[in-house]
Amino acid sequence: MKQSFLALFAALAATAAATAPVKADISGAGATFPYPIYAKWADTYKKETGVGLNYQSIGSGGGIKQIEANTVTFGASDKPLKGEELDKNGLVQFPTVMGGIVPVANLDGIKPGDLVLDGPTIAKIYLGEITAWNDPAIAKLNPGLKLPDDAIAVVFRSDGSGTTFVWTNYLSKVSADFKSKIGSNTSVQFPVGIGAKGNEGVANNVMQTKGAIGYVEYAYAKQNKLTYSKMINHDGKTVAPVISAFQAAAASADWAAAPGMGVILTDQAGAESWPITNPTFILIHKKPTDAAAVKEALKFFDWAYANGDKAAEELDYVPLPDSVVAMVKKAWAEIVDGENKPILSN
Repeated sequence: MKQSFLALFAALAATAAATAPVKADISGAGATFPYPIYAKWADTYKKETGVGLNYQSIGSGGGIKQIEANTVTFGASDKPLKGEELDKNGLVQFPTVMGGIVPVANLDGIKPGDLVLDGPTIAKIYLGEITAWNDPAIAKLNPGLKLPDDAIAVVFRSDGSGTTFVWTNYLSKVSADFKSKIGSNTSVQFPVGIGAKGNEGVANNVMQTKGAIGYVEYAYAKQNKLTYSKMINHDGKTVAPVISAFQAAAASADWAAAPGMGVILTDQAGAESWPITNPTFILIHKKPTDAAAVKEALKFFDWAYANGDKAAEELDYVPLPDSVVAMVKKAWAEIVDGENKPILSN
């Protein structure tokens, strides 16, 4: 009798487990730039709602490919897609946060913020024309700083990367030589250096290589205690990578004029502007095959806009202005179900 009761109880428990509603995790893939803040938001959101975020930090190029192939609910990219690309693939694009990309180095005796670099000098390093840390061009920017005679070990992103797009976009603006020889894209052919995958890979490579220089999103530099460089900006002022400098770069952005709000914030004018600032973007199908999954994703980002600013700032990201968030939510009306009704209002 006891065994029969236990068997019945087990069967009922199994049936209940099978029929109970299960909240599926949200799937996304793409840019490594925003991974720290997406992970932070996801942790808090799951505690509050029970819904998790399965985000693959694989680079912007991979995120674009996966959303185009419809293998994830959303893709993520630091390189904004152009209007014709969005239309061709039936995608809605919107920004989530902004941040800064910083040069990082591994130099004995030099602390974070001690080193000063400018765009033309970095361009020459990545062109292979400046090969030692005590080169006169670097020394001129750093009077009084004891520079080692170490060889410069260039590190770059090996994967398709929005961070590389923003980095090369900036260098192409400040160096005609860089623009003509390398140009700007998510993946380019640098004539020198070694590649590493993701912001994580570049950060780790720089940490492990004496004399290395690389480029990462500032949160990675801060979390890994990397020696980041100050920079000389468009107005000739020396600036540090801080939230106010990222905000200054975004102050004059015309979000409404760019398709999908795809502004690029490199080499912006302003005495306080950080020269390599950028938003990061989400890509979602206008008419997704799984409307329920997309609804959960939009609810997550809606929650993040309302509740995630403090966490973003703690990781040195810049929350979007309220006016831009309003534009984003208006754009969500284009994301519809099979009956052409906006998904989030269902």
